[in-house]
Amino acid sequence: MEITRNSVIGDILDADPTTAEYFFEMGMHCLGCPASRGETLEEACMVHGVDVDEMLEKLNAHMN
Repeated sequence: MEITRNSVIGDILDADPTTAEYFFEMGMHCLGCPASRGETLEEACMVHGVDVDEMLEKLNAHMN
């Protein structure tokens, strides 16, 4: 799975639940909440003050 800015958090977690650690690191602790699972990666990064490009790099490296 190639993760992009528009990838939905819930889809990322469904594809690989071990990616949760990266979301926890950025301060996103409510991963079970329907609202957070429906956000795009870019939206979540913006809300939590995280550089989306750095997060993309980490997640895609983890997935591959």
